[in-house]
Amino acid sequence: MQPAATDRFALWVHRLGRLCLAMLFFLGAVQKVADPAPVVQMLGSVGLAPSFVWPVAAFNLLAGLALVSGRFLRPVGLVLAAYCMVTSYFHFIPDDGWQMSIFVKNWAIAGGLLCLAAQPPLRADA
Repeated sequence: MQPAATDRFALWVHRLGRLCLAMLFFLGAVQKVADPAPVVQMLGSVGLAPSFVWPVAAFNLLAGLALVSGRFLRPVGLVLAAYCMVTSYFHFIPDDGWQMSIFVKNWAIAGGLLCLAAQPPLRADA
């Protein structure tokens, strides 16, 4: 049985949305590998070892892959929403408008990831 046009539309929009979210995490991994110094400094500010940048970069890469694959979206969405909320802490600098915009962006992305986690799986989605 062929899915209705609206079902196909929803499926493709869902995939495109996941790809857009995945790009954020892919580019985060690239940034951490290409120039780890800013992340090392942020990690040091909360007492974490500089070498922690590498597991964080790997997590970002795996997060992007998980979003693209479409598998286990509920737990992936929940974990990534929590990650965005926690990492927003580093950008909570009320005197710096740019950092505050990143803080708000992280919470908006967390909201989108929570919506993704709440959504039932779409048929033929992988």
